[in-house]
Amino acid sequence: MATSLSATGLKGSLYSSFRGGWGTTILGEDHAKLSNSVPTCIRVPKPIQSRPMMKNINEGKGVFAPLVVVTRDIVGKKRFNQLRGKAIALHSQVITEFCKSIGADAKQRQGLIRLAKKNGERLGFLA
Repeated sequence: MATSLSATGLKGSLYSSFRGGWGTTILGEDHAKLSNSVPTCIRVPKPIQSRPMMKNINEGKGVFAPLVVVTRDIVGKKRFNQLRGKAIALHSQVITEFCKSIGADAKQRQGLIRLAKKNGERLGFLA
């Protein structure tokens, strides 16, 4: 059971605000004004690239993170970073001495230092 509608039956019920033909609106006198007002080349500035930062992905996480944050706030950021640097250097020396005592090569020593950094991040020492 199909129903067909004729265009004459809908003529009075549809309303359109479009006046004129397609050819006159696109290629008429407005086309020249429009094409002259639009610039042919648009300059886009290069995006500003920020410098990559070494950032701890676990920042604020870990068992010791709250203690580290409170200590940094009390001591001050500059002094805290100095103390942290000294602690990291001392720990690296201990790892180096341990590697010398067991006869580990430089590659194994470097792997242990990286493991210590990774564990420090996970525990919150580098928060």
